[in-house]
Amino acid sequence: MTVLDTIGGTRLHALQHVVPEGSARILLKLEYENPTGSMKDRMALAMVAAAEADGRLQPGGSVVEYTGGSTGVSLAFVCAAKRIPLQVVTSEAYSGEKRSHMAALGARLTLVPSPTGGTTKALTLEMIEKARALASAPGSYWTDQLNNTDQLSAYDRMGEEIWEQSKGRVSAFVQSVGTCGSLRGIATRLRAHDSAVHVVAVEPAESAVLSGGASGSHKIEGTGAGFVVPLWTDDLADEIQTVTSEEAMASARRLARDEGIFAGTSTGGNVAVALRIAERLGPGHTVVTVACDSGMKYLSTELYSDEANRSSPSRKEQE
Repeated sequence: MTVLDTIGGTRLHALQHVVPEGSARILLKLEYENPTGSMKDRMALAMVAAAEADGRLQPGGSVVEYTGGSTGVSLAFVCAAKRIPLQVVTSEAYSGEKRSHMAALGARLTLVPSPTGGTTKALTLEMIEKARALASAPGSYWTDQLNNTDQLSAYDRMGEEIWEQSKGRVSAFVQSVGTCGSLRGIATRLRAHDSAVHVVAVEPAESAVLSGGASGSHKIEGTGAGFVVPLWTDDLADEIQTVTSEEAMASARRLARDEGIFAGTSTGGNVAVALRIAERLGPGHTVVTVACDSGMKYLSTELYSDEANRSSPSRKEQE
């Protein structure tokens, strides 16, 4: 057994306190239980292992990727365990904890500035082009996460875990869209078991391109590339819901204070939308969503800054 065998098998937890009476139950897949605190450990291992198996990544070669952080941390973990050099293109738009984690695991970082301080289409495209240039070096393998279908097998397995852990009781599945790999892989597996599973895609309200809106800047890390990502298909989701950065952050803080679940902004967005769906479906139904990563990755950001925590009412204050 290696450290990579600790990936997956995360728990499915029923929310206890934030779900109003009269709503469906909400089950949260605790992906922060993975080694680096993120569901991206699954896809990083799948991408690297597939490239090793078919020769795209040769012995002595290196890996290149652009990332908002969690994929980079997961690749750094996988590459460290396999002793593969890694070059990451990222930005100060994403948390310092993620950059420090990547560097600690041995990744070499190239930073791209963000004029808005958030994720935008222009930033994503610039990071992609810098990664493309780095990947032109001999022996380099570019995982190119937005176009890489090798990740789907990892999320297919995650979907199977959800089905087994829920005992086949999934009325709706809610997930935010980054690369779209997790939504596509999990939804496909759940629908293979039950075609009636209602799939809800979540995207930032400030950059609601899947909903037909304009591209913009937002602060829900790991989601909302600013354009329709290649792994997205129009028949993938039964509906698309938007959530603002502010709403996602407030939801994440509430999870921490009222449930003891310490997660990131995309998780907050997932739960905010899951609550809407649960209210609509009502008792007797089950909504499943994902705690994508740990709040430990965001301690220095607006999400969990001292000011944000002081301005968020405690549970007793809310009551």
